[in-house]
Amino acid sequence: MAKGKAGGGVQNRAIYSRISFLQQAAIALSAIPHSPADSDTPSTTNHLSSTEVITRDTGSVKALNGMSRRLATDLRAVSLKTRIRLKPAVKQSICKFCDSTLIDGQSCTSEIENISKGAKKPWADVLVRKCHTCGRARRYPLSATRPKRKTERELDKSSSHPQIKNQEG
Repeated sequence: MAKGKAGGGVQNRAIYSRISFLQQAAIALSAIPHSPADSDTPSTTNHLSSTEVITRDTGSVKALNGMSRRLATDLRAVSLKTRIRLKPAVKQSICKFCDSTLIDGQSCTSEIENISKGAKKPWADVLVRKCHTCGRARRYPLSATRPKRKTERELDKSSSHPQIKNQEG
């Protein structure tokens, strides 16, 4: 007599959509071009000197970066309060220290580093992202599979060839 539950919808859909909006808005605000030539039209630059245009643009860029950082802070706060886990890609796109959005080549630099002796170990590759705002770097391991230990390789060899041993004996 009781009705069954409706299909498997997403719980807290409003919270997920809010987090998605905050992330998209933070990325959009931080991705606005920083050069004065891109944002000014010739009609506004006719009566202003070049230094006034540059200072006006720098102030607006700083304001947009500040708004972007505020949205990223709100994104982190919403996910912590509602206990929703952010995906690693989302967490890696925001600086943990200053909450600025990390865009390669614009607000951060990315390098692959391998500090093993002679860089011979491919599983020791680490992605280093350095934030231009605060100057701090975060290190993320890259997913190269590490080879098995010698004892594990020997166990695999012995377990994978039991028919050969039985045929010989």
